Amino acid sequence: MSVPLPALETRMIGRWRVHAIQAGGQQLDGGAMFGVVPKTLWERRLAADARNRIPLGMRCLLIEHDHGLVLIDTGLGNKEDAKFLDIYGIENTGAEGRTALEDGIRAAGFSPEDITLVINTHLHFDHAGGNTWRAPTGEVLPVFPKARYVVQGGEKDYAEHTNERTAASYFSANWVPLVASGQLEVVQGGRELLPGIEVRPTPGHTPHHQSVVLRSGGETACFLGDLIPTTHHLPLPWIMGYDVEPLVTLESKRALLAEALRDDWLLMFEHDATTGFGRLAHDGKAYRLAE
Repeated sequence: MSVPLPALETRMIGRWRVHAIQAGGQQLDGGAMFGVVPKTLWERRLAADARNRIPLGMRCLLIEHDHGLVLIDTGLGNKEDAKFLDIYGIENTGAEGRTALEDGIRAAGFSPEDITLVINTHLHFDHAGGNTWRAPTGEVLPVFPKARYVVQGGEKDYAEHTNERTAASYFSANWVPLVASGQLEVVQGGRELLPGIEVRPTPGHTPHHQSVVLRSGGETACFLGDLIPTTHHLPLPWIMGYDVEPLVTLESKRALLAEALRDDWLLMFEHDATTGFGRLAHDGKAYRLAE
């Protein structure tokens, strides 16, 4: 059930060349991924293994923007131990000890030193773990030494004040070294970070989750993050059990998908193991991918 690595899918969005990089595979409990949706329904779409886990990706987006290279989300990174990797079914090791994300960046023709902006949709370990890396000395350092990293200020505060339910998702080593290096920048609400690149609050999975809207050459695309993690989560009530505010997720999805359908957005799915991009259709009952 592993996700083939390395995987790189390149296309144009307007005048920008973008690269969807599969930064690793993971396997999570199907019931947790689909919340109140019965297994008899979701297993028609994704078969579970003997541990009830379904195959997922950790897709990141590299954008060749006029103002420099932009990376959205960073996968897991290299800091977790073998027990952790087994629990979550992580496969993200690249060549020569590198991560799959770094291999993907290099396959696109660049290096981590070339990245100038990193956007985290939120700070969960499978979206921000690749922000930093553990050197052989044990020191944790930024992976992208010349980049500014951007996250919602409310998300950083939420990550720093966890409770019994949220603590397992947030590891301070994924952002504290960026504070120390002066590279972490927090924003409040919607903001255009660069011409055509806008962060948009899409709360529900976490209270301050953000998606990223890209506009170039008359085309609009949206990197959804964990608002809609896979193509199988397009129907409005198909919401993860991991979401801390599922009814807020519902309204975030309702608003964004209505706009995406009306304006023919290209959608990008972070955790889908096989499908990175798609446009939206509505069959009169539910949202689905267009044929």
